[in-house]
Amino acid sequence: MKKTILRAVTLALLLLLALLTISPLLFLASGSLTGGGELSKSLGPILYGGDDYAGWKLLPLYPTLRHFVEVLLDSPEFFQMFWNTVKLTAGVLAGQILFATTSAWGLARYRFPGRRQVYLLYIILMMMPFQVTMLSQYLVLDRLGLYDSLWAVIWPGAFSTFSVFLMFRFFEGIPESILEAARIDGAGEFAIFLRLGLPLGAPGILSALVLQFLEMWSMIEQPVTFLKTKSLWPLSLYLPEIGLEQAGLALCASCLAVLPALLVFGIGQEYLEQGIMAAAVKE
Repeated sequence: MKKTILRAVTLALLLLLALLTISPLLFLASGSLTGGGELSKSLGPILYGGDDYAGWKLLPLYPTLRHFVEVLLDSPEFFQMFWNTVKLTAGVLAGQILFATTSAWGLARYRFPGRRQVYLLYIILMMMPFQVTMLSQYLVLDRLGLYDSLWAVIWPGAFSTFSVFLMFRFFEGIPESILEAARIDGAGEFAIFLRLGLPLGAPGILSALVLQFLEMWSMIEQPVTFLKTKSLWPLSLYLPEIGLEQAGLALCASCLAVLPALLVFGIGQEYLEQGIMAAAVKE
């Protein structure tokens, strides 16, 4: 009996915490379906000032798709910045696949002088916040003529050290006997990397790509620093530009912007969990 009660209380607490966690998404979805008049009434103290408190209802009294029509049909800036976000994220992920996987494989599977120092340098760079490296990145990008272009955000992200650190743990855990057997069979180093390293290290690679996608999709600091032309901005800079008087448009645009991140997280959640579990076992 006590176990049943304890289990019920635990389940209730977990459900409460889950609701609190997803409550911002619920309010976002609700607000995107709420009419302008109802939003003005609920958010009046915020929009127009006053002593009253703003109110919010989980379900709108008069649901409407007007804000979605306005975003999808009457807001060309949304599509332009959405496409910019796609290009930035895809460019960074492509660079991660090309550079991070090969770097992590080389550090994990080959012994060469200075290997430990190089790995330590990766860890130090990973711990540095963007504000520390911002000036040096700006100087390099400006000298290369990449400032105020999408490449100014893509190139630094493509060489992110966090992905190398995460992939390194998985490549390092591949048994050397498997690689030796492949070498005895006549496989070259590049073939071993493609046919053994990538498949066996897939959980780490996919985990890194999912995390990198979530970070790049909502990044703000890098575009603010390196992109001055508004036509190059991603969605993360478009949404704060929407005024409070357009609360419905802002809520609807935010709802559409978060959907790709939720979709990628839902698809990659299993791989992300496998990656975390595998890393814990290796430790």
